[in-house]
Amino acid sequence: MFSRLGLFHHVKCPDEQQCPRQPFCVYSHRTGIPDEPPLDIPVASTSKSSPVSKPSPAPTTSAPVSNIPAKRPVSSTTPGPSRAVEPPRKLQRVNQSLSRPSQPQQNNGPPVLRVNAAQSQVALPVRQAMLKTLYDHFVILYERILPTNPSLASEHALKQEGEIYSKSGKSTYRHAVIQSVAALKRRPVPDSPSHSSVGTDEEIAARTEAQKSLKALRLTRSILEPFILSRPDLEKWGYIVEIPDGPGGHEPSLEGQLAKCERCGEPFMVRHDPDPNECFHHWGRPYGRQVNGKRTRIYSCCSNTVGEDSGCVHGPHVFYESDHGVLHARHPFSKLADPDCGNPTTLDVVALDCEMIYTTGGMRIARVSVIDGGGTKVFDELVRMDEGVGILDFNTRFSGITADEYNAKALLPLKSIRHSLDAFINSETIIIGHALENDLRTLRIIPSRCVDTAILFPHPAGAPYRRALRDLARDHLATVIQSGGGTVGHSSLEDAIATLDLVRWHVRQQQGSKR
Repeated sequence: MFSRLGLFHHVKCPDEQQCPRQPFCVYSHRTGIPDEPPLDIPVASTSKSSPVSKPSPAPTTSAPVSNIPAKRPVSSTTPGPSRAVEPPRKLQRVNQSLSRPSQPQQNNGPPVLRVNAAQSQVALPVRQAMLKTLYDHFVILYERILPTNPSLASEHALKQEGEIYSKSGKSTYRHAVIQSVAALKRRPVPDSPSHSSVGTDEEIAARTEAQKSLKALRLTRSILEPFILSRPDLEKWGYIVEIPDGPGGHEPSLEGQLAKCERCGEPFMVRHDPDPNECFHHWGRPYGRQVNGKRTRIYSCCSNTVGEDSGCVHGPHVFYESDHGVLHARHPFSKLADPDCGNPTTLDVVALDCEMIYTTGGMRIARVSVIDGGGTKVFDELVRMDEGVGILDFNTRFSGITADEYNAKALLPLKSIRHSLDAFINSETIIIGHALENDLRTLRIIPSRCVDTAILFPHPAGAPYRRALRDLARDHLATVIQSGGGTVGHSSLEDAIATLDLVRWHVRQQQGSKR
């Protein structure tokens, strides 16, 4: 038997005289050994009327207690008997919304499958490895848009893996993932979240099918009749509905006179050979943005705060005119031909868009594009300036027109362009456009039957605010337009197609709501 160490010789035996271990008991059987002092643990009262009971003090004794561990001193913050006692922190019941978010936090790294392994036909480690592979390739594909959408690759990898698993069996799962990865490698790299290559295979297929459905819809007069703007609406939105007084076209250019620069606000002398560096300005528009918790207006071109500087680029001074009489003096307005002229080539519906440049005669039309109700291009020409009108700025950043292209292809003046348009557009033709009053104003056309997507898709803030065509195309068509950037500019043909598709989409929505 092992020898005793005497660790409990100061502890009174609980069995006292009835102890069966005597004389080998490890506890003490001497008289005068005090009982174990009770622990002083405060307990909160369960009822307002029952106060917290104090523990009874340990009995006083003259026996040595030097080996009994001393109690820890009570902190000054320990609640007294008159205050509610706070339970230990780890035992408290906490608000679930604070300790565990109701929705999973965004995970910018590889996603993790949350499935029951017993219910999965494919081994969970295999699926997790395939998910990681899909995620890695989505990261490569989305390299341009991940900085502003950090969770996109993770979300789409999870959806893609789920789509593949639901369509394949245990023996075909791996091969299906490999095929999906190969398809991801063939996709074009998107530059915005609304790009056509963003999404899972099923999402892209659904968008493609929806676009095919839109393309199959040919717009006719009977379909568009409910969306034609009334004359009061035309006037409300700035359409010129009557030919201004005067002969028109008697002052095509403002050369040699003073005008106010639209870009910098400074007065300048209009001349046909402007200094390309005389105007220092911001080419982007100011918009509101939260900066350090404050609402600030900044320029879209350089992100500088409005009022900080006078510009970010150099260019020539330009001017813009909106007065109906002045526009009529530059080039005369006219109405479309009547339908009783018997022209067999006249179309029921067209979508129209124009590009404008700055000239000594103000902002003038430089390109006009027209497609029919089925989306087929019927006209796309550059417009030569009238005699005596000089070009100040091609505004390539927005018009997409360069000097070389214009000088080589602009053959017909506006009068001849209008004559060409009369071959398939008359007063009964429904013209579709976005902010169409601007296009018709530069074409010097008095409108009759118009469908305007800027009005068909109203801005949440109401008139006179309008949503940009590129935003509408992104939100409703999942297509990206006007993405050329700094020097490429827009395409009037691309914009005309997008406008037609938006009306098709709206018609489909209306037809679906009536079913």
